[in-house]
Amino acid sequence: MAGTNRLAQETSPYLRQHADNPVHWWPWCDEAFAEARERDVAVLLSVGYSACHWCHVMAHESFEDDDTAALMNERFVNIKVDREERPDVDALYMEAVQALTGHGGWPMTVFLTPEGEPFFGGTYFPKSGRQGMPSFTQLLGAIDQAWRTQRGELLDQASKLTEAIATAASFGDATLPGLDLLEAAGAVLLGQVDRERGGLGRAPKFPQSMSLDALLRLHARTGDPELLEAVTVSLDAMASGGIYDHLGGGFARYSVDDTWLVPHFEKMLYDQALLLRVYLHAWQVTGEPRYRQVVDETVGYVLRDLRHPDGGLYSAEDADSEGEEGRFYVWSLAEIRDVCGDDAPEAIRWWGVTDAGNFEGANILHRWSRGDLVRPPAVERARAALFERRATRVRPGLDDKVLTEWNALFVASLAEAAAATGRTDWRDAAVATADFLFANLRGSDGRWHRSWTAPGQHATSASAGARHLAYAADHAALVDACTRLAEATGEARWIARAREVAADLLDRFWDDESGGLFTTGHDAPRLVARQKDVLDGATPSAASTAALALLRLATLTGDDEYDRRARILVTLAGDAPARAPTAFAQLLAAVDLAAGPTAEVAVVGDRPDLVGEALRRYLPRAVVAWGEPYPSPLWEGRQDGAAYLCERFACRQPAHSVAELAAQLDAIT
Repeated sequence: MAGTNRLAQETSPYLRQHADNPVHWWPWCDEAFAEARERDVAVLLSVGYSACHWCHVMAHESFEDDDTAALMNERFVNIKVDREERPDVDALYMEAVQALTGHGGWPMTVFLTPEGEPFFGGTYFPKSGRQGMPSFTQLLGAIDQAWRTQRGELLDQASKLTEAIATAASFGDATLPGLDLLEAAGAVLLGQVDRERGGLGRAPKFPQSMSLDALLRLHARTGDPELLEAVTVSLDAMASGGIYDHLGGGFARYSVDDTWLVPHFEKMLYDQALLLRVYLHAWQVTGEPRYRQVVDETVGYVLRDLRHPDGGLYSAEDADSEGEEGRFYVWSLAEIRDVCGDDAPEAIRWWGVTDAGNFEGANILHRWSRGDLVRPPAVERARAALFERRATRVRPGLDDKVLTEWNALFVASLAEAAAATGRTDWRDAAVATADFLFANLRGSDGRWHRSWTAPGQHATSASAGARHLAYAADHAALVDACTRLAEATGEARWIARAREVAADLLDRFWDDESGGLFTTGHDAPRLVARQKDVLDGATPSAASTAALALLRLATLTGDDEYDRRARILVTLAGDAPARAPTAFAQLLAAVDLAAGPTAEVAVVGDRPDLVGEALRRYLPRAVVAWGEPYPSPLWEGRQDGAAYLCERFACRQPAHSVAELAAQLDAIT
C-alpha cells in the first residue's frame, strides 16, 4: 500500500487524515468483520470527525505511534469511521458507550464482536495513564486478554447491550400533544436559562439554537416578555462572546466557559444553519439591527469560506492550525496596534484587548459590552484590516465533504433569510446549493446519497464523488429546504421536488408496523440494530425535521397524507418533549404547527409588494404560496392581483393592498 492503508481512497477528509497511520485501518465494511472472524479477534472501532480537536490528539499520541499501532494491528481488526458520513454507525455505538459509561463524546472508542455487537467502549484514552484513566495500550492489553479468557461473559454482555439498544427510544402511543405540552416545555426551558450570562445550563455551553427558537415560537403565541428576554439575553451573549467570529462572521461549536468567551474553535456548517435561523427570527420579532448584522455576517462567512465553486457547502473548519488550537483567531496587543494604526485604541477598547490576554497569553476578540455589536466607523476599519491580516495566516483545516443534510439545513435557513430580507443574492445562492445537491447527491437511479467530495488536491478521482446511501435525516432536511425555496422563489419546481423527496422518505424509511422513521432505508446495509433518529441533538432529528417539513408541505399542497404521517411522528414522542424539551426542541416546532391554527397566504398574480409583506414577517404557523401555480387548493378559484389569507383553505376577503394584508396578518400573529 506504499505507506498508506485502506483509507487513502475514502471520500472523507477525516478518514484520509489517517491514511498514513501505521495502523492497518479499514473503513466500515463487511470485509473488515469477515477479517475479524477469520482471525478470531475483536474489532476496535474508532469514530471521530475532521474538526474534532481531541480526535487529532489521540491520533497523534496513539495512531501515529509505531508501537501502539503494532499492538492494534496484532490483536484487533481496526475500523475508522467519520461520524458525519455514517451517523447511523455513530448513533448506534454512541448509545452503547453511554449505556456503558454514562457519557459519550468524540473520539469514540468501541470494542465489538466480529458480528458487530459492542461489549466495551469509551471516548478519548491517553497514551499514558492519568487521573484514574488507563493508558490506551493498557486498555488494548486488557481487552485482548478478556477476549481470550472471558469471551463468554463478553459475548453475553454484547448480546444484552445490543438488545437494549434495539428497543431504546420507544415512547409508545399517545394522544396528539397540544398547547399544554408547549407551555410545559417552555416552563422547563425557562428554568434552564442562565438569566445573567445567557444560554441554557452551565459550562460547557452549546448554542441550543433549537431551544431558543422554541421559546420564540411560544412568545409568538403568548406575547410573554419573559420568553423573549430569555432569547435575547442568550443571543446577545453568544454574539458578543468569543464563540462568535467578530472579524469574519460565523460561530464556533461551543464555549468552554459560562460567559461564552473561550470557544472550542471548530466551526460547523450545521451550527451556522441553525443559528442563522434563530437570529433571523429574533430580528423579525424585534427589528434590532444587531441581529440582522449577525445574520449578514454568518451568511457571509459560509458563502465566502465554506462554498464549493459549483454551489455545494463544505462541512466544517477545524479548531487547530499549525498544531495549535485557536491560533488562527487570537491576537496579541502588539499585533492589534501594528495592524490597526490610528484606529487601534478604539479597537482595543471595543474588543477588550489586553497585554496579558484572555486565552493562553493571547486575546480572543469579544465584545465586553454585551449586545453592543453595531460597530462605529473606526472599529469597522479596524475589523477590515485585521480580517485582511488574518487571511495571510495558515487557515484551520477544512473538511471539504458536502453533506446532504447539513447543506439542506443551511439552504432552508438561507432561503428563509432571503425571503425575509429581500436579498436576491442569498436567494440565488440557496437555489444554486439546492441545484448542486440534486445534480450531485442524487444517483441516476434516483437514490440519494449522504456525502460528496470533489476530486482535486485532497481526493483522487477514485475517492471522489457521492458515497453512502442517504439517511432519513437527509431526506427530511431536503423536504424542508424545498418548501422554503418554493416560498422564497415562487417556483413550482420546488414543490414538485419536495413531493418527490417526501415520497422517497416515506417509501424507504417508514416503519409500517409501529410508525415513525428508521434512520436507514429499507434497502440499506443492516447494522446489529436498526434505530430511529428521534432525539434532537447538535442537529435536529429525522423525526422532528420530517414532522415539521411534512406539516408544511401538507399545508402548501392540501395533501392529507403528509399531515397524517407528520402527526404520527409528533404523537410517538408522547409527553417526553414536556419533560426533556432540549432533546425534542425541534419537535416542539412541529407540535406548535400541528396544534394550529395554521395559516396559508396565497398571492395570485404579479404582486411583489404583497409577497414581500407576507415574507418579511415572523409567521411560524403560516406558509406562503406565490408565483407559479402548482397542484393545491390554494390556487383554486383565485383572481389575479390579490392576497388570500386562509385557515385550512377557508379564506378571508381578498386583500388588494399592503395595508389590507398587513391588517389581516396582524390578527394571526
